[in-house]
Amino acid sequence: MQQKSKFNAIKKKCADHKAEFFSLNTLDLKGKLHSLTLPVYMFNEELMDHGVGFDASSYGFAKTERSDMTMIPDLDSMFMDPFSQKKTAVFMANIYLTNSEKSRFSQDVRFVAKKAEKSLTESKIGSTIMMAPEFEFFIFKNAEYGVEENECFYYIEKETEEKKNFYHSPAPDDPYIDFKNEATSILNDIGIKVKYHHHEVAVNQHEIETNFDTLLKSADDAVKIKYVLFNLAKKHELFVTFMPKPFFGNAGNGWHIHQYVLKGQKNLFFDGARYAKFSKKGLNYLTGLLFHSASLSAFANPSTNSYKRLVRGYEAPVAAIFGQSNRNASIRIPTYSRPEQTRLEYRASDASSNPYLALSAMLMAGIDGIKKNLDPDEYYFGPFDSGIPKTRALKKKIKMLPEDLNEALEGLMKDNGYLKADDVFNDQIISRWIEFKRNEIKEISNIPHPKEFEQYFNF
Repeated sequence: MQQKSKFNAIKKKCADHKAEFFSLNTLDLKGKLHSLTLPVYMFNEELMDHGVGFDASSYGFAKTERSDMTMIPDLDSMFMDPFSQKKTAVFMANIYLTNSEKSRFSQDVRFVAKKAEKSLTESKIGSTIMMAPEFEFFIFKNAEYGVEENECFYYIEKETEEKKNFYHSPAPDDPYIDFKNEATSILNDIGIKVKYHHHEVAVNQHEIETNFDTLLKSADDAVKIKYVLFNLAKKHELFVTFMPKPFFGNAGNGWHIHQYVLKGQKNLFFDGARYAKFSKKGLNYLTGLLFHSASLSAFANPSTNSYKRLVRGYEAPVAAIFGQSNRNASIRIPTYSRPEQTRLEYRASDASSNPYLALSAMLMAGIDGIKKNLDPDEYYFGPFDSGIPKTRALKKKIKMLPEDLNEALEGLMKDNGYLKADDVFNDQIISRWIEFKRNEIKEISNIPHPKEFEQYFNF
């Protein structure tokens, strides 16, 4: 009855907005957005019961001979498309098998996120994981790239050749304030509350930070934020990229994830009597993230380009350590948090990830840290409040993040038990992920690089 009441309320909302169409959106395992659009008269109770059939093989979900699946809209996820000429209601969709039980498809990434949230509640550790991502991205007036048999190139147009730190620059050094203001207004209209936006460190680099929400909502919002920024850029004849490292020799794009666990209304991470006012369970949680950082990187830093950002000499973290206010650490504990929002910031991840898988993997690593009472002291994770320790003896003991995607995938092959707890991830997801990513590595490694011509053409 509650579902029927919700359906009727959403149907009325569509009518109030004079929607003519509705779209069902979902991400495939790799993180690519797919959309199916129907006329609004198809939005009925039969659709909610039986779903809309689609070819799952085209999403990479199944082989062509067993590719029939259905998708059903998540009523809580509705927003009105701000770019469609015809009024269109958009829903994130859940994927179902066509078996007699109409069971959820295990590789549906939203289902993975739901299972991760359920794993937290069933563990009795906490009731809700709260997350607040920071989205770093570049805006360019012109961007070109291509790969052919006889050429390989990219070109991105910088606003200036001036070498300086652009962090929090006002106009005219930040020529895209109006663009970000417009994006913020659109996001607010579709139900995403932006905390703030600003110019980031590198030329052409910007950031939008969102407020705290649940894991599933944060992942849904990540999809919507990219959709808004890409479409708004096209409207203004600009180019937006979340690529971790588009610029050689300058800062890259991270996707920093602030997070804390609630138990009822209580923040499990707050303890005013301890270091950084951070509780023992909070330390166990962050130790889980650092302990599993190699395999976690396979989902949180899943592109070959990710590891062009995770290099020494920039602000991006390379060591599995934590500290209070330390932005060189993989995990920072902000000092300006209110008790109810005491949290950690996981700084290594980037937005080339599938948000549902990356956020779910973070939560599962944190849960494992609490379950096993993992202690940061035991693994030399810190705290380190200033940079990376420089003493030779200590540097040898500090765990470093993977140096490339292949190393991260090796880590995932060796360490994935924590992900499979409560069947959140399964062997099929993990093996397909490794297969996808190894194919990417192979394809990229087979293409001559322009730097190789500089080094070897006249050698």
